[in-house]
Amino acid sequence: MDTKTTVIDPGQLDAQFGYCDQIAAYWQSRNQTPTAYVETYGCQQNEADSEKLRGYLVQCGYQIVQEAEGADVVILNTCAIREHAEQRVFGNLGALTHTKRRHPDQKIFLCGCMAGQTVVSDRIKVSYPHVDGVFSTHHLWQFPEILWKVLSQKKRQFYITDEPGSIAEGIPQVRDSQLKAWVSIMYGCNNFCTYCIVPYVRGRERSRKPEDILQECRQLIAGGVKDITLLGQNVNSYGKDLDCGVDFADLLEQIAQIPGDFLIRFMTSHPRDASQKLFDTMAKYDKIAKQLHLPFQSGSSRVLKAMNRHYDRETYLEKVRYAKQVMPSLVLTSDVIVGFPGETEEEFEETLSLIQQVHYDSLFTFIFSPRPGTPAAKMEDPTPKEEKNRRFDRLCALQNEISEEIHHSYVGKTLRCLVDGKDKSFLTARTEGGRLVRFCADESLIGTYQMITITGATTWSLSGELSKV
Repeated sequence: MDTKTTVIDPGQLDAQFGYCDQIAAYWQSRNQTPTAYVETYGCQQNEADSEKLRGYLVQCGYQIVQEAEGADVVILNTCAIREHAEQRVFGNLGALTHTKRRHPDQKIFLCGCMAGQTVVSDRIKVSYPHVDGVFSTHHLWQFPEILWKVLSQKKRQFYITDEPGSIAEGIPQVRDSQLKAWVSIMYGCNNFCTYCIVPYVRGRERSRKPEDILQECRQLIAGGVKDITLLGQNVNSYGKDLDCGVDFADLLEQIAQIPGDFLIRFMTSHPRDASQKLFDTMAKYDKIAKQLHLPFQSGSSRVLKAMNRHYDRETYLEKVRYAKQVMPSLVLTSDVIVGFPGETEEEFEETLSLIQQVHYDSLFTFIFSPRPGTPAAKMEDPTPKEEKNRRFDRLCALQNEISEEIHHSYVGKTLRCLVDGKDKSFLTARTEGGRLVRFCADESLIGTYQMITITGATTWSLSGELSKV
């Protein structure tokens, strides 16, 4: 793989907008307003990528719709982290044969992390002839060109070559929310955890320039966005490739100094690069949410070494201790993998004891899923699936108990929350730490910060009422 970052120059992006104009003219000549559907799988970075795909589609004259049936363009933006996610995509891709049979001119594309794997593109070529185009994350910026070639040449397009990681500024975006926004600050990953496919499909770490990120944040805040999440596979290593003297803590500080009423949060953080400087910066600024997603993956130092995580149990715990010391109200979440190859019962117990010691607000829990092409996929894995399931159930039961206990501790407190939507007869809001709150009030409050007194709690959410004070 070529590891050199490519910066897409304005002329190259202008050429893509030229394709947008050609596509728009193509549909205008038919007196038709085309429609497009984009379905997203996986992480927040994929969500952010889908916003760019929708931006391009709107530039091409498409109207965004909410289902594949009848859409002129269907895009599946995929995730390759777990086998279950891949099988779900293949199942849904197969089902699209029926929509295309009913609408023969429909154009179907597969992109995202799955598209970066040769085994996937080869399978699409042979077994899914109704798919018109496949392009990896490195080629997202070229989507108008790919779409135009499919429309004009009536030929399938595969943009999957092993390109260097790129950064393209200026791609239009159609965001899902006017209140919340994803802002990608970097792409790719250099960590090569033995279980993870991301470095192979998203390339090496490459950071956007601070001035470009700050400009995007200023525009969002001026437009009324209240909650900005900075995205990267490992945001803590931001700036290492730029040689501009700005690290992630510095970037956070610069964004926090922008005038306006908003909160910044971020994910994902790698513990190896999570520094005291970062935690001190978070503690210093009210505009930085006291919320931290810090994946630990395993409580066993031996397993962590086998995972190539570059920290041990005690190092991780020391970072957590310091973060909680400077931010007593910190909401802490994490990822954990159960059943990594060779994990013993005693090592699994170490994971449970770490969870009990840290007391996470919530966890994202996974049973190990071997990814072809990663070192862990070749490791001996003698633990039966039934045993992994048993461990997984024990871990989830423990975390659910802790989450419910923490949530009940909120009852009686009055918290500043962003009212962000509706859920049946309730309004929904989020605390600074990202906890979901349901309450009754007028819809006119959506988009505002309100003081809410917490009156009830479950394992997964809070309930409350508008504060009378």
